Amino acid sequence: MTRKKQRLSLEEFEAGVRAGDRAVLARAITLIESREAHDGALAQTLLTRLLPLTGRARRVGITGVPGVGKSTFIDELGTRLTGRGLKVAVLAIDPTSSLSGGSILGDKTRMARLAVNPAAFIRPSPSGLTPGGVARRTRETMLLTEAAGFDVVLIETVGVGQGETTVAEMVDFFLVLMLPGSGDELQGIKKGILELADLIAVNKADGDGADRARLALGDLKAALRYLPHRRPDWTTRAVAVSGQTGAGLDELWASVEEHRAALEASGGLARLRAEQGRSWMWALITERLERAFRAHPAVAAQLPTLEAAVLEGTTTPTAASDGLLAAFGVAPLRE
Repeated sequence: MTRKKQRLSLEEFEAGVRAGDRAVLARAITLIESREAHDGALAQTLLTRLLPLTGRARRVGITGVPGVGKSTFIDELGTRLTGRGLKVAVLAIDPTSSLSGGSILGDKTRMARLAVNPAAFIRPSPSGLTPGGVARRTRETMLLTEAAGFDVVLIETVGVGQGETTVAEMVDFFLVLMLPGSGDELQGIKKGILELADLIAVNKADGDGADRARLALGDLKAALRYLPHRRPDWTTRAVAVSGQTGAGLDELWASVEEHRAALEASGGLARLRAEQGRSWMWALITERLERAFRAHPAVAAQLPTLEAAVLEGTTTPTAASDGLLAAFGVAPLRE
């Protein structure tokens, strides 16, 4: 019979993470992801102790439509970065099985070289069925990896057009990967996603796709002239890359470093990190308020009936929400 691991003490968690112990880091992330109240209290105390060690890493969000080659791209980019002496953490936010609640994709098998690289750490995070497929504790996990000494944190999103805004709000540099093809520079990605991008990379610019990638790159550069700038001190760029051969990745990473230097020089990085903290706070407040709202006995009793009435068109969403909020003890808001 397998004996259950004894939970580490706060001091053991802190010492292990500070030392970069990968086994302890993995257990600390599991603690962060736990929905148990006693685990939550310990996790927040641990994070508070580790906060002075955080904030130094390059935080890069990576998204793109399914099939764009995100995992191959990350495997190649991460391998190159570790070759420069950097430690790379990959937080891969997976689709979640509606039956089991577990990750559908096997991240470590999709990033074969990084999975066995001692300077890399890959953490698949089940989304927990939260909106946009964004893992509930991705922000805390990022802080833990920074405290463990990782220089670069890459956050891979599901890439289904949901949750990218949330990820863009927690990183310093947001990268959108696109496929070369048929002159459609948007390829089904919402314009709003492109407006969040600090850099757009046309992937699979190799073999038969090389010519298509050059055409797509030209279309993108033309389109970018009409998109608003996300930051006053940075203009969104477009490059062609290949996650398969590594072509263009050095240029791409040079843009990441140039972006970081521009933010530091203008004081924008400090402002960005402060804004990230505020967004994080409100995201947690919203999450906990919704959980408390749904768990309220009077709300839970009325919710199925009022939801059904809205679906059937026998009441308005406003009337239904007013009724539920009244049950929760909140007066209707009238602007």
